[in-house]
Amino acid sequence: MSTMSSKNSPEGEEGVGRMKSESWGQSSASGEVRRGRVILAAYLIVTLELTFLFMQFGVMPYLAKNLGLDSVGFGYLQTTFGVLQLMGGPIFGRFADQFGNRAALTLSCASASAFFLLLSMSTSVPILFLSRLPSVFMHGLPGTQKVITDLTAPSERAAALGKLGLCFGVGIIAGSALGGVVSTKFGIFVPMYLGLVGSLINTVISVVCIPSSAKPKSEHHNTEHSSVFNIREILRVMKFPGVMEIFLVKVLSGFPVGLFLIMFSIISIEFFGLEAVESGYLMSYFGVLQMVVQGLVIGKLTSRSTEQTLLRLGILVFAGVGLGMALMRTVWHYCIIVVPLVFAFNVMGTITDSILTKAVPSSDTGAMLGICASVQPLTRTVGPTIGAILYKNFGVSSFGYLQFIVNLGLFVYLLKSKISLGETKSH
Repeated sequence: MSTMSSKNSPEGEEGVGRMKSESWGQSSASGEVRRGRVILAAYLIVTLELTFLFMQFGVMPYLAKNLGLDSVGFGYLQTTFGVLQLMGGPIFGRFADQFGNRAALTLSCASASAFFLLLSMSTSVPILFLSRLPSVFMHGLPGTQKVITDLTAPSERAAALGKLGLCFGVGIIAGSALGGVVSTKFGIFVPMYLGLVGSLINTVISVVCIPSSAKPKSEHHNTEHSSVFNIREILRVMKFPGVMEIFLVKVLSGFPVGLFLIMFSIISIEFFGLEAVESGYLMSYFGVLQMVVQGLVIGKLTSRSTEQTLLRLGILVFAGVGLGMALMRTVWHYCIIVVPLVFAFNVMGTITDSILTKAVPSSDTGAMLGICASVQPLTRTVGPTIGAILYKNFGVSSFGYLQFIVNLGLFVYLLKSKISLGETKSH
């Protein structure tokens, strides 16, 4: 078919539009199949990485104890991990913007390989602390979000990002279960060996299956001449209309309950009276709920409601969760509260990420996702100190009251304010 005839027909115009949106410039059908394979590969990478990460989370307290590290030293170890992740998130995002998705995910997987290699060699406390160092670039989740953001249309983005919660649920369940079983039967270092092998496999998958970039080269002109470590360039994305407001909503809405979850290992023993095995069952229950909410609920909601509506809904549910936490007295109360808690967490995480990536240019989505990825490390860094003060002085109910007050205030703010969110992407 000639160029003139294709332009004169509606089918031709639609085909040309699709070809422009395809990163590899092939036919629409071929491009859709290839795009689907890339997204599946990205989902696989992040699922495996989370599984190995949760495996070591379960084993780490026992390894630290065997090396003679007390509870205070273990707290320093966790804080080190949080600080490194906090520092590395925005830098990793800038790296993804400048060097592409394949380079970014490969860096994350290679860093995970070094992380598990050092862990498997941790026969002393200094090496154990040294093993935290590669975690500065272990950002498989924002790396996968970057791939999905580049390969999906704005209308499909929230649903596609929401499926990452399903990967997270699989990682929690599989990692928590495998870590305990494998370390008990075969030794405490075996989960580290599995993590090393799995991370190396992830590295190969990234190199083979992930394209270098899904964006046209013309969209990189603003970032390719500036340093990855340029803090001013990283913070520049926060100046786009509405970005700072939505980001603060993202941080503040889940911060009080984040403090509670950080202290949960202590609360589960002292407040709920749970044994280690029962705590493991509770974590698996949390993972199953995560999968159910992401698999059956989030996708349908994003297709039927606007993001602004879902944002307000998430805040309102979070406020209700806070009230429930303030009143809970038994572990069964908590099992009920966890249902809306998981729902609100997933709605807020998915919707805020989707809104923020639409509010910045395509050349800055990596930096934006990197900043978003720093929210959890920030909570893990300052959370133990603040959480311990709240728990010791005011009890478990203080987390719930704080959660309720903060989110009630945010809900009123969202109702009264008109946040400007210009969709600056080029399509």
